[in-house]
Amino acid sequence: GTRLYRTGDLAHWTPHGTIHYTGRTDTQTKIRGFRIEPAEVETALLEHAEIAQAAVHTHRDRHGTARLAAWVVPAPGCDPTPQDLRGWARTRLPEHMVPSYVTVLDRLPLTANGKLDRAALPEPTTAATEGRAPRTELETTLTTLFTTTLDAAHPLTIDDNFFDHGGHSLLAARLTNHIHTHTGTHLTIRDIFLNPTPATLAHHLTHTTPRTPQAPDDGAGAGAVGAEKLRRPERPEQLPLSFAQQRLWLLASMEELGTAYNVPMTARLEPAPDAAVLRAAVADVVARHEPLRTVYATHEGEPVQRVLPPGEREPFVEHRRTTAEKLPEELAEASRHAFDLAAEPQLRVTLFDAGDGSATLLVLLHHIATDGQSLAPLFDDLATAYAARAAGGQPEWPPLPTAYADHALRQRAELGDPAAPESALGRHLAYWREALAELPEELPLPLDRPRPSVAGNRGATVPVAFGPELYARIDRLARAERSTPFMVVQAALATALHRLGAGDDIPLGVPVAGRSSADLAPLVGFFVNTLVLRTDTAGNPSFRELLRRVRAADLDAFAHQEAPFDQVLEAVSPRRSPARHPLFQVCLALEGGPEPTVRLAGSAPAPASVVDTGGAKFDLEFLLRGEPASGLTGALLYNRDLFDAATAERMVAVVGRVLDHALREPDTALSAIEVLDGVERGLVVDAWNDTVVPIGEETLNTLFEHQARVRPDRTAVIHEDHRTTYRELNEAANRLTHHLTTCAGI
Repeated sequence: GTRLYRTGDLAHWTPHGTIHYTGRTDTQTKIRGFRIEPAEVETALLEHAEIAQAAVHTHRDRHGTARLAAWVVPAPGCDPTPQDLRGWARTRLPEHMVPSYVTVLDRLPLTANGKLDRAALPEPTTAATEGRAPRTELETTLTTLFTTTLDAAHPLTIDDNFFDHGGHSLLAARLTNHIHTHTGTHLTIRDIFLNPTPATLAHHLTHTTPRTPQAPDDGAGAGAVGAEKLRRPERPEQLPLSFAQQRLWLLASMEELGTAYNVPMTARLEPAPDAAVLRAAVADVVARHEPLRTVYATHEGEPVQRVLPPGEREPFVEHRRTTAEKLPEELAEASRHAFDLAAEPQLRVTLFDAGDGSATLLVLLHHIATDGQSLAPLFDDLATAYAARAAGGQPEWPPLPTAYADHALRQRAELGDPAAPESALGRHLAYWREALAELPEELPLPLDRPRPSVAGNRGATVPVAFGPELYARIDRLARAERSTPFMVVQAALATALHRLGAGDDIPLGVPVAGRSSADLAPLVGFFVNTLVLRTDTAGNPSFRELLRRVRAADLDAFAHQEAPFDQVLEAVSPRRSPARHPLFQVCLALEGGPEPTVRLAGSAPAPASVVDTGGAKFDLEFLLRGEPASGLTGALLYNRDLFDAATAERMVAVVGRVLDHALREPDTALSAIEVLDGVERGLVVDAWNDTVVPIGEETLNTLFEHQARVRPDRTAVIHEDHRTTYRELNEAANRLTHHLTTCAGI
């Protein structure tokens, strides 16, 4: 909506006649959704007997989260500690106004005219903790692994909470992998959520979790903290696909060169990059990442990877001149290119030059070669290569720690035989058989049209933009309930579907990153696996209670996320139908952090956005991104064979209203959460309930005889297969009246 300006806001008119907001004259800021006046915090700190001066300002941590930082000058002869000052501030200020960082200085930096020079304030260096140092070797190992996994700016203590320092599900998975490498202990994401500090996790490891024997050190320092590397397996002549690739290959082969699994990304670059330099840079990136130069053949009926040698086939890079009028149509056409997986690599780059000094870059990939986590390394490597080629050199980047094809081999070796109950995959599948038992065959969604006998893939999108303030409230509730923003959004979506008539058992398809090792982070490839997360809304729980149910179920599911979706599908063996996606029909994806950005030397950085190809893989697919600065944004991709645009828009609005109400009052029962807007409530309560009609003074007999005169041949009564008109009924009634009068004297 529109911005509501307040007294103290600073803004100016642009040449286009719009108001540009630039900040506050009174330095008011917003932290975790709360408006804070730093001067109030400074005043509170100055009440401390050992503080002579104080300055408070916002500081963004390594994860981009705005935190409150304080710089203080002690009174003469005093030496207060940051921990003491934060503890003292907690007794006088609400939690959201307590500085996360307190830095003690000899003096505050001043400008030439004696005012505080905020730009000269040093980086906060004191951790916002009062934690203890490690007491045992295990606690030392865990605090080191916490620090390195979180990329923390300072060494953490045994009392630091993993999630308070930017931890999330993906990082928790990496932490469990590191812990297994260094301690021989198999942990799950659930263990990290339930034991989020090194101290509590060490207690858990010591008292409840058995360890497995460690492989002997090969002399290369594999036992040192942070030094573990994935070993490269020996490659067979026929390279198998990863489980994720295999499923996508099968779906793509059934689609007959369709576009549902295209991933088109565009960025508008000003000024336009050099086409020849771009061509050379793309070739460098393709040589670096094997999935971008892989084709998929069959050997004895099974799909295999054919990784082409670097330089064997020139990548598709086209420089196309167009006009501003033709650009949208040509962009959409190029995005709908149908990849032939057996014949061509899965990357096409087109530079559209409109002749105005700018250009639109289209990077089109097939999903079998990429996923959401691949876009950052892809564009980072493209930027490095472009800068090097523009300077007349070649890119110098460190070698990748592993390759995608090696990941596929390791995955199959580590999971083992699905038919063997003692194998890792066998144990995972046993869990999923029980977790998904008696799952609804089809979620009863409010369709606008009957479901066709064979599912189509005609899709369209509706934007989602819920704003920073709402996302800050999502984050606060997640922290309070020791869950994640994703879990809060999942609970809200399940609530919305439940209130829209989808029942009490809500299965959602959810992609998980599939990159448990940090060595996989810089790779481009399709690592994503799909989980089926089941939400139980029965019994009219409060939203808080539902969130706790979601958290418990999700943590169990995440502990078994290594099981490939195809294997789960075979193990659960639901009744199949070509009319719907098996196990779930609604998908929810929530990415974290800012959108990927294209940075080519000489051009301004430009965010990369997804082009709508008009395809749909599911009935409904919520593709969302959560980031403090922009809030919860994204799109709902819906199947046009089932839904109208108005219905999809209403679903997005209902999810927004559920979030707003539930975050304000999380103890509200699901049945009491508001899902109607003012207009809809007016229709239900007033318009549709306005059934008053004038009935006059006539008796029922008089009204019936009137109908018999004016509509004698209309049907009055239906009994089984027999219909009686008003004339026939009136004549029969008259005969009965005459009979009763004559025979019975009535």
